[in-house]
Amino acid sequence: MNRSENIDFCIRYLMEQNEATAVMPQTLHDKKQLLRALMNVWRPQPLSIDFLKAQDEELQMQLRDKGVVRTRERLWQGDITRLKVDAIVNAAGPRGLGCWNPLHPCIDNDIHSAAGLQLRMECDKILQGDTIATGGAIVTPGYNLPAKWVIHTVGPVIEGDKPTAGQEEQLAGCYRTCLWLAQQHNCHSIAFCCISTGDFHFPNRRAAEIAVNACREARIHVIFNVYKDIDYAIYKELLRLR
Repeated sequence: MNRSENIDFCIRYLMEQNEATAVMPQTLHDKKQLLRALMNVWRPQPLSIDFLKAQDEELQMQLRDKGVVRTRERLWQGDITRLKVDAIVNAAGPRGLGCWNPLHPCIDNDIHSAAGLQLRMECDKILQGDTIATGGAIVTPGYNLPAKWVIHTVGPVIEGDKPTAGQEEQLAGCYRTCLWLAQQHNCHSIAFCCISTGDFHFPNRRAAEIAVNACREARIHVIFNVYKDIDYAIYKELLRLR
């Protein structure tokens, strides 16, 4: 099969599993979008070897299209699913199964979509219907990501104007737990996303201050991965980078 036929196979397979219907798109871009949307709403269940082979082939092509990034910088702005590090950190929801909102532009969705459905299956196997506590974390392989491991942590959700002292401690706990788990898995490098900002409403600067302070004594190389310009500017100042 060529690439287009390969994606068509994956789409039809997931439509059958999801009991969904859709008109097959004509362009490669639209096919990739539909495949991702179907992956986002997929319920954990057995997958055929043929599907996994086809899915992995497509996701590896998408990774080659994006390009793998190797860096020893302490601050890096861009797509965390491109980073070749021992572990990346996912800002997960309590259910730990990824974002179920099709094509939602959150990091949870990005990581699960790039890693493949094996990631959701593994999270489901670990949690068995349980949830991840705020400040806690679980570890899974990276599957189709350049990173060897994904550490899924749940940060606090802020409902008022500012976080409480307890919520600040929970956020710090996310970083400490992730660092501990990374060391337990013999990691020498870890990339942290901006945990609890964005939809979780933790103030960007205070979240960055907590992150930098929590990682100050880390025994492994820490990369702070940011996506927004405002976070890049904040971390650059806090890390005293030129």
